[in-house]
Amino acid sequence: MPVMKTFSTTLLAAALAAGTGLPAFAQAGNFGLELNAARDVGEGCRLTYVATNNTGEGLEKASYEVAVFDQDGVVSRLLILEFGQLQADKTKVVQFDLADMACSNISRLLVNSVSECVGAGGASPDCMSGLTTSSRAEIQFGL
Repeated sequence: MPVMKTFSTTLLAAALAAGTGLPAFAQAGNFGLELNAARDVGEGCRLTYVATNNTGEGLEKASYEVAVFDQDGVVSRLLILEFGQLQADKTKVVQFDLADMACSNISRLLVNSVSECVGAGGASPDCMSGLTTSSRAEIQFGL
């Protein structure tokens, strides 16, 4: 059974700081996030992501702040997508339910910043510079 997380709208007063530290993390390979599918579930939208950690290093925690744009191009909310633990050289599928917003009302998702990035032993690798994004859904997804 896939892991699903429900999140509510999060309004942030200040931008979350991106992780700093080891440039080798990004150079070893990339960390890929693919918006694989977006399907209406009830009155909400279920987003399915495929996360691929090709960095050569495991992550204890990885989460990103994502801006949701409506069909008019206006940011309707900011979300924190928590991907949890991501093993090195492993692909993981994670689903998120976005309550009260149909998929057809979302035009674009933008990775705004790193919310949390913790490597092995508590290190804080740079989880933004090696990040690549793609989308198989009708919703645009990028940096």
